[in-house]
Amino acid sequence: MEQVLAPALRPGDTVILDNLSAHKVAGVREALAAVGARLLYLPKYSPDFNPIERVFAKIKALLRKAAPRSEAALHQAIRRVLRSFKPRECRRIIAAAGYDATSAMTGTIST
Repeated sequence: MEQVLAPALRPGDTVILDNLSAHKVAGVREALAAVGARLLYLPKYSPDFNPIERVFAKIKALLRKAAPRSEAALHQAIRRVLRSFKPRECRRIIAAAGYDATSAMTGTIST
């Protein structure tokens, strides 16, 4: 949080997190407040609002389709699948979750 996300934020940015316990450790809110960012948590059990759920679903489907049969093939398939996510598709996934996909591509999501 303090080394990667917080330095990329600007005052007024909003960070939306799911309810993963790692997102609620001490210091998260403080680190974001220190750079002037606002922290919001998604409602519990709300995968429709969480773009990463759509990404995970696509990754799983593509890996099943690739059907790697060795660890090396799995690693290669994962690299190929991750490279398949282009900016346009990422914007579409973010917009499908109800967020402003244009500002999301700058590193933050406006609400």
